[in-house]
Amino acid sequence: MINSAQPEIRQELPSVEDYLALRQEAGLSPMSIEGASAGLPNSAFAVTVYAGELLVGMGRVIGDGGCFFQVTDIAVKPSFQGRGLGKTIMGEIRAFLDSVPEKAYISLIADGEAAKLYAKFGFEPVMPASQGMFLRR
Repeated sequence: MINSAQPEIRQELPSVEDYLALRQEAGLSPMSIEGASAGLPNSAFAVTVYAGELLVGMGRVIGDGGCFFQVTDIAVKPSFQGRGLGKTIMGEIRAFLDSVPEKAYISLIADGEAAKLYAKFGFEPVMPASQGMFLRR
C-alpha cells in the first residue's frame, strides 16, 4: 500500500534499481545498470521524493562543480503527477544552482510540456543563438 501522507523530500541519491525503475515508469529513456552504477555517485546534487519507502520523484544536477552543470533525470511517478512534485523538485534544484559559482553555464533538455515548468525557474530556450545537440551511445 502506498503511503498517502505528505511525500518526504530528501537530498540524496536513489538506489540504482529505484532510479532505473522510476526513469522507465516516468517515460524517460532507459539507462543501463552499469551506467547508472557509475553515474549516480558522480552527481553534483540530487533530490528524491518518497512516499514511505517508495521513490515517487527525483531530479539530479551533473557537472564539473564550477563552470558547467546540467539538470537531468526530472521524473515523477505517473500516479503522483499533478500534485506539484515536479515544482518541488525543481525548487530544490534551483536552490542548489543558486549556490554554484557565478557565470556557470547551466543547461537542460526540456521534453515537450516540461519546458513550461523549467521556464518558471528561469530557464530559457537557447535558439536561435545556440542549438542543442546530442550523441546517443
